[in-house]
Amino acid sequence: DQVSANAVSLPSVTMPMYNASSWLDEGLQAILHQDFLGTMELSVFDDASTDDSRKVVEGWRERLEARGISVVISGHNSAQPRGVGYAKNKAITQSCGQYLCFQDADDVMLPQRVRLQYEASFLHPNTLIGCKVQRVPEGSTERYTRWINTISQDQLITQVYTSHGPTVVMPTWFCSRNWYLKVGPFDEGGKGVPEDLLFFYQSLRQGGSVARVDQCLLVYRYHEKATTHSVTEETIWKLRVDFLQERVLSQWESFTIWNAGKQGRKLYRSLSSTNQEKVKAFCDVDENKIQKGFYTYEESKQRPKPKIPVLHYKDASAPFIICVKLDMTGGVLEENLNSLLLKEGTDFYHFN
Repeated sequence: DQVSANAVSLPSVTMPMYNASSWLDEGLQAILHQDFLGTMELSVFDDASTDDSRKVVEGWRERLEARGISVVISGHNSAQPRGVGYAKNKAITQSCGQYLCFQDADDVMLPQRVRLQYEASFLHPNTLIGCKVQRVPEGSTERYTRWINTISQDQLITQVYTSHGPTVVMPTWFCSRNWYLKVGPFDEGGKGVPEDLLFFYQSLRQGGSVARVDQCLLVYRYHEKATTHSVTEETIWKLRVDFLQERVLSQWESFTIWNAGKQGRKLYRSLSSTNQEKVKAFCDVDENKIQKGFYTYEESKQRPKPKIPVLHYKDASAPFIICVKLDMTGGVLEENLNSLLLKEGTDFYHFN
């Protein structure tokens, strides 16, 4: 995609900020130490912080500008923050770079981040580019971090339905401004809105791709108070089910749900009636569930109530939606899938 003559092909690091004062020095120092050789911009939008976040950023302006990094800072000081979607949109709108490097105020980039993602963005237009991360504190969200860092390029596309959310995590995103303008803006509903997931799904709907620089380029901070925790599981569940129905189930004439337990049955009950009718069976490894022979959909308005067979996975037929937690079975699930010679993205998708 041709960069228009008047737009600047520099990357803008866009950073929404809310009461981040204790992390900012480390993060801004890291922006100062980027080994990217071109000009860069830092665009900060302060979402009504009540600490001295604004002052801290202002204190770095001279050092940053001395290194050729232009700095734009604005914000508002209403009584309440307007939310992270709003603040991200503002940080982007007031910036002028042709590329956007998303940065959370409490994370720390490694020196090569901007350079390597900027290079990758030329190879991958219309793509959300991520990277590997180092989680701090060490060992928090171990499974999640392993998933972020180890899924394959194909799985960045096939595993977009899992409860882990976007296959490249938002604080690692890098994309062209043009792509943001096509996909965005972020939802500004505020608390309880999973704006990253909505944007990610919208990017895929628009035909966008996902890629990852296979190096650790970000120290990604976990803390209990993170905004992420204010979004309800149910909101996300419903979005995932709808996206799965739209992108996958609409293409299938029939399928099997892999897991006759709680998660599998919950998925079945969440489907549209059209898609419920496509469920030929549940399958499982648990003899007790298989012995019962079938699952009766008690809440159904239909008479007689639908009865769905429960089979051993070796007797079941593809394609499958897999509702077993990834990485929780000590490799047994993966071995079972491999034994059936199934291809992810064709014969099965992971939903958990």
